[in-house]
Amino acid sequence: MCFSQKKGFGQMEQYQDRIRKNYNNFTKRQKIIAKYMIDFPKEVAFQTAKQIGQSCGASETTVIRLCYLLEYSGFSELQKEIQTTLLEDTPSTNPLQNFREISHTLKDTDLIQYAIEQDNLYVKSTLEDIDFKQYQKAIEKLINADNRIVLGFRSSYGPASWFMFALNIVVGNTTQYRGEIEDANYLLSTVDENTVVVAISFPRYVQETFSFVKAAKKKGACIIALTDDRLSPIGQYADILFRVIAPAPIPLKGITPTFSLLNLLVTSIAASNHPKVHKHMAGYDQHSGESYSFATKDIEVNLY
Repeated sequence: MCFSQKKGFGQMEQYQDRIRKNYNNFTKRQKIIAKYMIDFPKEVAFQTAKQIGQSCGASETTVIRLCYLLEYSGFSELQKEIQTTLLEDTPSTNPLQNFREISHTLKDTDLIQYAIEQDNLYVKSTLEDIDFKQYQKAIEKLINADNRIVLGFRSSYGPASWFMFALNIVVGNTTQYRGEIEDANYLLSTVDENTVVVAISFPRYVQETFSFVKAAKKKGACIIALTDDRLSPIGQYADILFRVIAPAPIPLKGITPTFSLLNLLVTSIAASNHPKVHKHMAGYDQHSGESYSFATKDIEVNLY
């Protein structure tokens, strides 16, 4: 596994995380500039502060003040950081139409090989985007938490359900919030500073995910977010954020890297030397053997 620990990459993560975590405290003009910096790093890397201000309908002074708020010595330091770690972004302007057109043009190609190559690319990009310290923190939080809640709706429901199931195997005490069939008030009453909430959310974002995360955050829970954008609704409240990198539409193209990322977290917990994990997995295995011992026995079936 090759995480992004190369020189400069961690700084890029820090720059984007600074914007994400302070975004709600910015003025209207500062938010526009901050969003511009996230969405158009290539332009920011080579434009002057005055040009960026003009593009955002703001002044050069406003751009520089934003850099100070992000705890840089000035615009030049921020720009140098972006130049060092620039990753070009090419999002689709019409995701579903683009997906249909590409799918149609590929009908005569080796679709199996194409799918393998594309999924490998998205998984590689997603896992290489991980900040190693954030990854270690997530594993530590998931293991040591007294209570874990996983949620995701629409396209995120499947990954959330699998992650809840897998966490209960390796560490236990994990619940999935499934919206209207759950008592949200009761579930939130169990949330405290020893709770970890894992929220999975992609466009189109579901308001219920954001509302639950916001309420849990107020009660002191640690929020781990899997999303496509650091400035997405849950991204702004996340203590730890993992970005799924794939072209739009993310619910279709991003499912493989999403499961790969979740599988990495589960595997890392299972591979840890933490006694809590060892004890739980041993107990789970023993209980499974006792409850389903018949599954290991030969069953004779009369077919006539």
